[in-house]
Amino acid sequence: MPQFVSIKSRILYEDNHILILNKLPSEIVQGDKTGDEPLVEILKRYLKEKYNKPGNVFLGVVHRLDRPVSGAVIFARTSKALTRLNELLREGKLQKTYWAVVKNRPPKEEGHLIHYLTRDTKKNKSFAFNRVKSDSKKAELKYRLLNSSDNFHLLEIQLLTGRHHQIRAQLTAIGCPVKGDLKYGFPRTNKNASIHLHARKIDFIHPVKKERIEIIAEAPLNDPLWKYFS
Repeated sequence: MPQFVSIKSRILYEDNHILILNKLPSEIVQGDKTGDEPLVEILKRYLKEKYNKPGNVFLGVVHRLDRPVSGAVIFARTSKALTRLNELLREGKLQKTYWAVVKNRPPKEEGHLIHYLTRDTKKNKSFAFNRVKSDSKKAELKYRLLNSSDNFHLLEIQLLTGRHHQIRAQLTAIGCPVKGDLKYGFPRTNKNASIHLHARKIDFIHPVKKERIEIIAEAPLNDPLWKYFS
């Protein structure tokens, strides 16, 4: 399976029910207006070839990561697993931890952020407010400062809700836009169009086996800043 070497090396977990992949910043999880081939279709071809499956292969998208974001993303290999994983997400029982590199040191070494997010679909952007607005949704996360270099700071973020561009909007609201995130106020883009936001860890109870699954995804080590902090 030579065409799937990159994919195989980035699979963090695979069984009959679930597949977890370490996504690269340039990849899209589901199809969008760019017409680029999404990961869900690439992985279907990978599974079809690996298991010599006739006909269509089922693969459900449990959650998405924005295109410029890297890290662990979960796919369901059966409709039963998809339904149960979606339930875990809704119930807050699928824990997601992110790493973010920011230029500005946050006001506190750790904090619990609560904002109310509104979404502009035309701009594909969310805006964070300190009080309820019309059509806003409550967004919560916890962060702590893990490490610092001369110019940047590494934050660990635990998502408590799953809103559109939530981490990006909330960090900007406290004056800490993610490195490379021009859309949310960082002054420059990264050369490869990535942003320094990485889905570092996923922790949940397997929907079928009922075992605890904890997956850690390495940050892109071809990036000097991620390499420094890793």
